[in-house]
Amino acid sequence: MLVAALTGSLLAPQFSFQDGQATLRRGDQVALSSPQEGLWSVATAWEDGWPARWHHAQPTSLTQSGDWQIAKGTLTLPEGNLELSDSYRVEGNLVRCVRRWEWHGQTPLNQVTLSVRWNMHQGQGAKPFLPGISYFGNPSGAKTKSCVPIQTMTPGEESFYEEHRYAMPFASLENAAHGVALHSIPSMPAGAHKQDQWWTLGLATRETGHELTLLSGPCASNGQRNVVKARQGTFMAYPDTWLTLRPGMILEKTFFLQAYPVEQPGFGFRHPMEASLKLFQPYSLDGLPTAQEIVDAKLAFANSRWREGEHSGFEMYPDYVQGTHYVMGWCGQAEALGYALQVLDPASAPRVQGALDLLASSPFNERGFHQRYTVESSAWTEQDFVSQGQAMESISRAVELARAGFETSKWREFLRRACDFHSARILKEDWRPVSTNEGFMVSPLLRASRLFGNDTYRRAALKAADHYAARHLSMEEPYWGGTLDAQCEDKEGAWAALQAFLAAYDATGERKYLDYATHALYVTLSYTMVWDVDLPPGRLKDHGFKSRGWTVVSAQNQHLDVFGVYFTPEIYRMGELLGRPELMQLAKVMFRSCGQLIDAQGSQGEQIEHTNFAQAGDMSDVYRLRGGYSEGWTVFWITTHFLHAAARFREMGVDLDEYQEANRFLLRSTVG
Repeated sequence: MLVAALTGSLLAPQFSFQDGQATLRRGDQVALSSPQEGLWSVATAWEDGWPARWHHAQPTSLTQSGDWQIAKGTLTLPEGNLELSDSYRVEGNLVRCVRRWEWHGQTPLNQVTLSVRWNMHQGQGAKPFLPGISYFGNPSGAKTKSCVPIQTMTPGEESFYEEHRYAMPFASLENAAHGVALHSIPSMPAGAHKQDQWWTLGLATRETGHELTLLSGPCASNGQRNVVKARQGTFMAYPDTWLTLRPGMILEKTFFLQAYPVEQPGFGFRHPMEASLKLFQPYSLDGLPTAQEIVDAKLAFANSRWREGEHSGFEMYPDYVQGTHYVMGWCGQAEALGYALQVLDPASAPRVQGALDLLASSPFNERGFHQRYTVESSAWTEQDFVSQGQAMESISRAVELARAGFETSKWREFLRRACDFHSARILKEDWRPVSTNEGFMVSPLLRASRLFGNDTYRRAALKAADHYAARHLSMEEPYWGGTLDAQCEDKEGAWAALQAFLAAYDATGERKYLDYATHALYVTLSYTMVWDVDLPPGRLKDHGFKSRGWTVVSAQNQHLDVFGVYFTPEIYRMGELLGRPELMQLAKVMFRSCGQLIDAQGSQGEQIEHTNFAQAGDMSDVYRLRGGYSEGWTVFWITTHFLHAAARFREMGVDLDEYQEANRFLLRSTVG
């Protein structure tokens, strides 16, 4: 079984040199090797907008110092000597390397590009996994012609992305037989030509095969060199990212090599993900706001969005947006507090009653129910399956939880009608959803099946869960389409599958659904930042912002947001089910870390720009995108997701501020 395999041991890597070439073996098979032309490759010119005049060197000496294998060499240039050394040590399932360059010349060495290059062996059919950036090449984003990083794995293709763009700093390749990964400790190289220039990480496909690569600045993607994914719909030029080495300058870069098995096609990437979690240990709660502070602030802000009147409800938008809009699902989440306030603030019962009564009056047509109610025109508009599934989830929870004092007949009738509509649609023979978006239907259908004793809802839900497992587990079509402002691989699509599979497991007890949920969990978590990105001067730096626990939105929208807070209860539960206490701790970190940037009024913005990407404001200068956020874009989901998750944790009996438990976990993780 898949879950049992998660606890299995990996073969220890074997690292050695033969005839000057370094190799990493797993068992008796070579998985990675240094290039034939040399262990070290350095460019000393910039021509046609790209590194040029590459020089290569092989080791001239190999020594052993304790557990370390040390290779040294010299690159002799007209301007002087560049002394080179690598120090390798096997650490568990990884091989650590510290690479060192020392410039011994009388004058600066200009237009330099340093590199780390490793060739994959037996890489036929390999697909890339770049956390938060590319999922097996982003085939759905390519199909929908979205502006996303794409890898077709054809010779000549290069994909190099800034290290700060990675949720987990590794690039991996896998096929049905095995996988390889290059992990990096992110850093900014000294002597950079551009301000805030970082190392880049990725892969290149040559005529001879695939290569995992680190470069000291150059970026490339989608057939273009010197570009970064800087805006929702475009790449932007990012040229001239060379180094200047001053006399006596020393640079170092730490990276890790990994070779791993692929026990299940489309799921080898779990091994480098687990390695990244161990390397970066994103489990500390130090410096993060408490859950109680967050909940208090979010409750206050939720109250500020309540609109009282003949038609009352929770407003989606900040005040500068004209009109009054109650919007179910996705960004509006007007229904979500119908559940959460029952748990967190029972005194708000009149608001719960009024809000859900109005939303339950939404009219139906051949596409289901409407989601947006505009008070000024009394008009119901907008329909999509993402929002309908999410609205059904919260309303079904509200119905299930409601106790004496609530009149739920309207809610129940609305939920029954929505489930009748969607179960009938899903059970049709020709049902074929566009993307993973309808995964959000599974959990509410199963809950409604219990509430109403309706087996039709259950059959429809399990059909959908089985459909998505058959469609996505191989990663030939990664989870996608769970958001409305991008049509590509995204964490919401993976989350839709995780929620669906876990609900199916709870409803049936069948182990296969826990296996499916484990796969979706890993993909969902791969969008989660496991490290604190160093930031340039700006709003985020002003706040001492810590990025660990925040989530990248999608392959198209490359900023961070707080959406991951919503599924932290499921991460915690999966930790319990899999016997993985570190996942339980990570859920706490995610909830509390995402509580940063809340102001004195309880307001919190969106679109955290940790990398060279922005969706709002002045986006004309690519070098000024990183380090800010959209403080005023306070759509209501940013509030409700915290309260929804907090209510779930309270029902689960989990104290998010129990610091003693966190300390015990950190001690265990340190001593193994």
